Amino acid sequence: MKKEKLNPGYILIYVILIGGIIITVFPFIWMILTSFKTQSEAIAVPPVIFPAEWKLENYHEIFTAVPYAKMYLNTIFSAIITVFGQLLFCSMAAYAFARIKFPGRDIIFMVLLAVLMVPSSFFILPQYLLMQKLRLLNTLPALFIPNLFSAFGTFLLRQFFMSLPDELEDAARLDGCSRFAIYSKIMLPLVRSGLVALGILTLRFAWNDLMWPMIVNTSTEKMPLSAGLAYMNGQYTTNYPVMMAGAVMAVAPLLILFAIFQKQFIEGVAMSGIKG
Repeated sequence: MKKEKLNPGYILIYVILIGGIIITVFPFIWMILTSFKTQSEAIAVPPVIFPAEWKLENYHEIFTAVPYAKMYLNTIFSAIITVFGQLLFCSMAAYAFARIKFPGRDIIFMVLLAVLMVPSSFFILPQYLLMQKLRLLNTLPALFIPNLFSAFGTFLLRQFFMSLPDELEDAARLDGCSRFAIYSKIMLPLVRSGLVALGILTLRFAWNDLMWPMIVNTSTEKMPLSAGLAYMNGQYTTNYPVMMAGAVMAVAPLLILFAIFQKQFIEGVAMSGIKG
């Protein structure tokens, strides 16, 4: 039997992919290993890879160093409200832009897309002044109110609504369905992949948002996990094992959700440019 020759191009591709996997996974592995180390091992030079003794006390100490349980609840509450808000408002706006013909629709949509070209840091001051006027500074609603709607979410779901055939709406109208019934009972179930993709992206953003919570809230009792862990970064010294223990528990829910909905997420992102 003739031996098949290995294609040098494939070898190079596999080497690059394996290198990318190592670069991506290494920080997570290092974070987990550091969460079991002592402070001296975490800052040792040269670095200590494996701890001499696996210290589980770091996972207990994080709850006493900061109000970690309260921050976890703040993060969960804020993330859930943000996800449901974006799925509701963005899907309604996307359906209107994709399926309803009204004067100035394309112009309004182009103005909406222009928001994506502006850096998000430009909106921090107006949002802060708005929260101040509403007397919501240092409160939980201040964490999620500015993020209940996004131009990106509207654009993403609009692509899905535009890919659906017009015959579905025509048949629903003949059956006497109202506009809201067509949107909620017929169209939304057909764009489930897009909703899952937007939900995961929004959850990741809401879970990891750092700058806005640190600006709008000053009390640790009102901070999410991202701001709370950054708060542990001391001026003179930082307890890295305890911080990494908190980071491991903070990242775990996102990894689990992505593993469960990985197929729908990839399908939703891949189909977002189907038509437009």
